[in-house]
Amino acid sequence: MSLPPASLKPPGKSWREINQERKALKRQRNEEKIVKRAKRLATEKEAEIKQKQEIEKEKQYAEISTISIAVPGSILENAQSAELRTYLAGQIARAACVFCVDEIIVYDDIGDKLNTKKSKLDDIDGVKVARKSCVQLARILQYLECPQYLRKHFFPIHKDLEFAGLLNPLDAPHHLRMSNDFKFREGITMNKKVKPGKGSQVNVGLLQDVSTDKLLNPGIRVTVRMLPPSEGSKKLKGKIVSLATPRAETGVYWGYTVRIANSLSQVFTLCPYKDGYDLTIGTSDKGTPIDNLPSNEVTYNHALIVFGGLHGIEAALESDEQLQVEEASLLFNHYINVLPNQGSRTIRTEEAILIAMSSLRTKLKAKNEPMVFKESGLAVSSTFPVQSGNNSEEKIDLSKFD
Repeated sequence: MSLPPASLKPPGKSWREINQERKALKRQRNEEKIVKRAKRLATEKEAEIKQKQEIEKEKQYAEISTISIAVPGSILENAQSAELRTYLAGQIARAACVFCVDEIIVYDDIGDKLNTKKSKLDDIDGVKVARKSCVQLARILQYLECPQYLRKHFFPIHKDLEFAGLLNPLDAPHHLRMSNDFKFREGITMNKKVKPGKGSQVNVGLLQDVSTDKLLNPGIRVTVRMLPPSEGSKKLKGKIVSLATPRAETGVYWGYTVRIANSLSQVFTLCPYKDGYDLTIGTSDKGTPIDNLPSNEVTYNHALIVFGGLHGIEAALESDEQLQVEEASLLFNHYINVLPNQGSRTIRTEEAILIAMSSLRTKLKAKNEPMVFKESGLAVSSTFPVQSGNNSEEKIDLSKFD
């Protein structure tokens, strides 16, 4: 509202009335400013509280108990053909998924004693140069863990993955199909232009990309919390969260991470957890029988189970110059024989993983165990009933699409 110039007096009004109106307008403007400032401060305070709550949640999620297994890459060198090497890696991936393993460490148990070829791989610590067999095992493990709709983005054609199509799928819960309606999905940030102040567009395996809250470089794998759609809007919106969030909030197993260790000592020293592994278990036929471990009394927050290769953990210790220990049993809290009185002279590593993880289920007790998954939105099996037109149930096997 524009005020009349001071020199012009409106007809029928005294100067006193005009001054009172001006003061009232000024008071009104000041009150509006105060209300706006109060609203802005309240919004900022609310955002700050939310941010603190998210940080606290992230800390709680990081404390959830985890299980890691370490396997030597040299076991692939004992396989007779490229197909068998690939299938062996697939067996390890299946075992890790079945027993909800959080981390797989592929370590070099031979070292530089033999002049073997080196190769490169991107793992959680960046680009890693390691023994060729270690890199191939790690690459196949990563490939199988990755949801199918993301593999073309992260895994170009490579010699190590030549026979990966023969492998049994993991059928892990985070390998979501388009028909699954779950609150979390794995995705990749796309190279698309976005408006200023908006987050990245993420491909999560649906018909359209999801608009997120953070602007990240393209080509990064992220975990997205799917938000309910806005009223009258068809656009999908989501929020980028940490990898541990889905399991912490719902209890559903969300896959494993893979890292490479160039020696046995790096299995321990490059631990991604802040306080390291508080429980370490070594497996060997020279260890104490696993039956001697008390049931549900071996507590852990971050457990590590190390498996040996063809010549056992003892050979890995001999080839590691950083470890000044005479006996392998001194490296671990428990040094166990997973199957006493075995019928075969040797237990293969892929067999030892299944035997050990089965036996340890009744022995280990997590300090912060994830909740049991009770929600909906996931396919519980590759084969599930579909209602047909004549009201009869037909079984449709979708595992071939994995």
